Amino acid sequence: MSTPHIERGVAATPGQPTQDALTHEELQLAGRNHSMPIEALQEDITPAGLHYLLVHFDVPFLSAESWRLRLGGAVSNPLELSLEDLKARPAVTMPVTLECAGNGRALLQPRPLSQPWTLGAVGTAEWTGTPLAPLLEEAGLASDAVELVFTGADRGIQGGAEEQYARSLTVAEARHPEVMLVYAMNGQPLPPQHGFPVRLLVPGWYGMASVKWLTSIEAVTSRFMGYQQAVAYHYLQGPDGPGLPVSHIRVRSLMVPPGIPDFFTRRRVVDAGPVMIRGKAWSGHGEIERVEVGIDGEWMPAHLDDPLGDFAWRSWSMVWVARPGEHVLRCRAMDSSGALQPREQVWNYQGMGNNMAQRVEVTVR
Repeated sequence: MSTPHIERGVAATPGQPTQDALTHEELQLAGRNHSMPIEALQEDITPAGLHYLLVHFDVPFLSAESWRLRLGGAVSNPLELSLEDLKARPAVTMPVTLECAGNGRALLQPRPLSQPWTLGAVGTAEWTGTPLAPLLEEAGLASDAVELVFTGADRGIQGGAEEQYARSLTVAEARHPEVMLVYAMNGQPLPPQHGFPVRLLVPGWYGMASVKWLTSIEAVTSRFMGYQQAVAYHYLQGPDGPGLPVSHIRVRSLMVPPGIPDFFTRRRVVDAGPVMIRGKAWSGHGEIERVEVGIDGEWMPAHLDDPLGDFAWRSWSMVWVARPGEHVLRCRAMDSSGALQPREQVWNYQGMGNNMAQRVEVTVR
């Protein structure tokens, strides 16, 4: 097997597909951002240091004492809140699975140029914060308010324009009871890279909606057309839109690769005999109702554990009697909406929403 070549590429437009080797720009992104090690699927709650991470621009290092959240725009009672003000409000702790919308992008051919995720851009943490809806009631949204724009402190250039990272939700979406302003992850203050001191949490949606380092919430009377909303995060078949906006997480399952890995290829080696195969499944469109494991193309049902939470992944397991030889393992899930993971991924220009059934090659000795 030849060694993959990593070369310095010319500056490329994120999302532009390429058949070339990994570019210097992609390598920089891969070094800054990281996947969850796939073996961490063994844990119901992902340790903060293993949870996937994507930082669009630079990590802003903010002071808890001086930080303020401003809620204004089309409201009758603008609010300015400190971290202590939020902590004094009713608190909720909830396990939530977050997944990057580009998870699996690097498996597509041609490969869209951006953060080169394989499978691990996911994690489940216990998030603590306060629901957003009561704050919106206190602020008194104007009758003609249609969206809430959430802006973070991270600033950079994308799409040729300088901007702070910002996303919007409709008023109805923002009022859902599970949408929260969170300040703790797994019982500890948010780490700087995960949005300290406060981030938005939108359970069931891909991670781009959960704006980090939150500084303002603005009620607006027309649709927000910022880059991260109107251009990025769309299902497109070419460079021009409009395409469909990315929102809720598509049904997905992943297995803990059995046995031990080869260092470079990550191909698995397993001893013959009974092998417990475990994994997790999740969806933003409904409850997980079924998981199947494919052994060399033959699909068998897996056992489902009780759900971890309404917006968190669900554990599954199956015993495989492994016989010597070369084998291909796959897994797929179905949710209560009837959606089933595809065997192959439908290509799209930005590499979003990839949820094809995982493939694991195994040598049984």
